[in-house]
Amino acid sequence: MESIRGELSHTNEVNEWRGRRVAVVGLGKSNLAVIRYLLRRGAEVSGRDQKPLDQLGEIGEELRSYPIELRLGPGYLEGLEEYDCVFLTPGISRHKPELVHLREAGVPVHSEIEIVLRECRAPILGITGTSGKTTTTTLVGKIMEASGRRTFVGGNIGQPLIEIAAEIPPDAVVVLELSSFQLEMLNQSPRGALVTNVSPNHLDMHADMAEYVAAKERIFLFQHPEDVAVFNLDNEYTRAMAQRARSRTFWFSLEREPVRGAWLEGENLLLRRGQGNQQGRAGRGEGEVEIVARREELLLPGLHNVANVLAACALTGAFGVPKEAMYRVITTFRGVPHRLELVGEGEVGGKPNVMFINDSIATTPARAVAGIRAMTRPTVLLAGGYDKHIPFDELAAELLRPGCPVQAVVLLGATAEKIEQAIDEARQQAIALGEQPRSLAVHRAGTFAEAVRLAAELVPAGGVVLLSPACASYDMFRNFEERAAEFARLAGQLLGQSGSRAEAVKR
Repeated sequence: MESIRGELSHTNEVNEWRGRRVAVVGLGKSNLAVIRYLLRRGAEVSGRDQKPLDQLGEIGEELRSYPIELRLGPGYLEGLEEYDCVFLTPGISRHKPELVHLREAGVPVHSEIEIVLRECRAPILGITGTSGKTTTTTLVGKIMEASGRRTFVGGNIGQPLIEIAAEIPPDAVVVLELSSFQLEMLNQSPRGALVTNVSPNHLDMHADMAEYVAAKERIFLFQHPEDVAVFNLDNEYTRAMAQRARSRTFWFSLEREPVRGAWLEGENLLLRRGQGNQQGRAGRGEGEVEIVARREELLLPGLHNVANVLAACALTGAFGVPKEAMYRVITTFRGVPHRLELVGEGEVGGKPNVMFINDSIATTPARAVAGIRAMTRPTVLLAGGYDKHIPFDELAAELLRPGCPVQAVVLLGATAEKIEQAIDEARQQAIALGEQPRSLAVHRAGTFAEAVRLAAELVPAGGVVLLSPACASYDMFRNFEERAAEFARLAGQLLGQSGSRAEAVKR
């Protein structure tokens, strides 16, 4: 790759960044692209991160070649008010005293996604939600591609788009997965907005649930009347959100027929496009009903994935994509990595046909519940991890639900005690109501490797060891991908195989 220094000599245009002093806080993949973007436009950049350079890996090596100031370690947030503007990484708490002071000083704060929305001439479709957004974003991108549109996927997945946003042609389409952290810095919304669902999450970073919901709402709050917003008709938070939308409103549902949007009726996935407006959820429909596919034709396991498919169809349908393009994608798509991904199957400890399923991306109780409900074999659940200060009542209730496939739970990490306490409280509540809670063995493990070995000992022949942690990974790993890789490696050892990931399969 040609160095940034070399490229600077070829950048002659006058623009808003030339000569400005800009601090970039958080030196991950997306902000590395921000730094390149700023340097090519003549800005003076200071890179900030709490990690020292030798802990930044390949990113640190690339940063060494850039003409920037680096301030790393404990004092990385000092002196930000001295800069013309600051770019913040998604995921840093805006309640840190230094960042509160920054806002009080009136220093402009920017983000990668803000620049993408401002510079891109192509229509942008944004997807957010507590769970399901990665799968839904991937589906939307593939459906748009199948319809013949040149498609760029970014945000939380895919490539950072800030460096190419201005060059994306107007007849293309951009699909962005957007987190609450990315959204809370925006004062512009994409032309198409989709909220998959909302439940408590990231309450270690947001002041409370109201702040979290308010961040999610920014995906549609600044839309125009001709834009499109899609909401989950089965979720109380998204139903309330829709009342504040000014754009054309569409719905998706597993439970009932909306006025316009996509829904499940019996075994059929149905779509009604309509025109959409701010009013109405159910009742007399607008326009012709199309059968997109039958549920049995989907390769994705679980009812939650049916909802993701319906959400993708509702959004792409609102933008005129033919159902044939939807059908080609949703009947061949097997899922995204780390989401109910089969990483190994075979004999373990003399027990045949044991499956190891990686659901490491399930970093909330709601996602873990969805993963559990997709299982059709006796299951041992691996759960626990970093504490995001969210309740585990929903997970505990699911584990004690009659018919739940989980026979035993192995808990680990910072939240192990909280999850076990939630299970005990749910059990006591059931007894107080005169119910007999189902039997559930709960175990603790001190390390991740110990947890996987214990789960393999507990799982019956033909059963499943399911990593669906309901928590983030930061107490033990850098991210959920690293946790998944270690799970696959340990599973491979137990199976006597290489541990390489297998293709996800329909179960």
